[in-house]
Amino acid sequence: MNFPLFIARRYLFSKKSTNAINVISVISVVGVAVATMALVIVLSVFNGFHDLVATLFTNFDPQLEIVPTKGKTAPADDPILTKIKAFPQVDVATESVEDMALAMYQGQQTMVTIKGVDDNFDQLTHIKSILYGDGQFDLHAGNLQYGIPGIRLAQTLGIGVRWNGFLQIYAPQREGQLDMTDPSSGFVQDSLISAGVVFVVNQARYDKNYILTSIVFARNLFGQQGMLSSLEIRLKDGSNLDEVKAQMQQIAGNKYTVRDRFEQQADTFKIMQIEKIIAYLFLSFILVVACFNIIGSLSMLIIDKKDDVVTLRNLGASDKQITHIFLFEGRMISLIGAVVGIGLGLLLCWLQQRYGLVSLGSSSGNFIVNAYPVSVHYDDILIIFITVLAAGWLSVWYPVRYLSKRLLGNGEK
Repeated sequence: MNFPLFIARRYLFSKKSTNAINVISVISVVGVAVATMALVIVLSVFNGFHDLVATLFTNFDPQLEIVPTKGKTAPADDPILTKIKAFPQVDVATESVEDMALAMYQGQQTMVTIKGVDDNFDQLTHIKSILYGDGQFDLHAGNLQYGIPGIRLAQTLGIGVRWNGFLQIYAPQREGQLDMTDPSSGFVQDSLISAGVVFVVNQARYDKNYILTSIVFARNLFGQQGMLSSLEIRLKDGSNLDEVKAQMQQIAGNKYTVRDRFEQQADTFKIMQIEKIIAYLFLSFILVVACFNIIGSLSMLIIDKKDDVVTLRNLGASDKQITHIFLFEGRMISLIGAVVGIGLGLLLCWLQQRYGLVSLGSSSGNFIVNAYPVSVHYDDILIIFITVLAAGWLSVWYPVRYLSKRLLGNGEK
């Protein structure tokens, strides 16, 4: 066994002549363990919210989305898009036309996003699982065009789940000049009837702004015949998403961008990632402060073992080996704190996942989930473990070398 490591292990677990040294050593381990446990729990909660938001978007966003790199629309019969649709891994492909418009109903008006999709949109996403009302997912029936608004948009317009009459939709004319004597001539007007349902994504971006309807309605309203805003795709089960995405992007070149669900909501997930990094940095700073307890423990240990150091030197131990004894002592304290902290953190995360110990509110049903969501990512655990060891080892390196020279220097005489 490595000589300094052997002596350090004996010093760590043996009873000291001064009981306060044992107490301070325990406090040092507890401090590191608590800071480590906090890192595990907090990062796992951030992961839980990240995964929860991802599942919400899964109900509405496609698995893959191909959008023009320049401009808002592209020809639906573009050979590149036709080639992408023909991929053997593609299960469902839906064309979509999306743009802003003005919605009016019985004196209430607001700006909305009209999203026109093909009839197979319910096969592309889990839209049916987030519909509420006594109707069903219908986009059109003959010449009648149905609209399915987000729940918060329905509240804004005062239309409820099912409205009577027509919901008027206005969009600017794409061609021609505006006649200032008749401003209404500068708009295309069309109307939607109720499908008897609203959708609830639990995300304000969709629930407050979007109306789902048929792609025929959207193309007529925005003057985009034969065009699309995006090609939305669901892959067959078992397909390698990253591999297929890379192949599609290679075919699309610079003309189109292929985006997965996370890239479609890049702003949302980027903010969540930044928040997670900030929490990690703050807790790491607290961890560094906790590691300074180790310095106090080692300082007292060095003083307590001055006579042992003289004996070790007489037996042939070098100053470097003696310094390494106390370095290993500090590193073992941080290692034990890291292992204990990670173990306790994982235990509490498991208890939260299983029993929901910490709830989000006093009554159930007020939130999407009743308890704080927790998701343990083992790459985070590895990062935490490395962070604790690095903070513990670096925090004791210079102080131990300095204290060894100052407090043990008389041993050379």
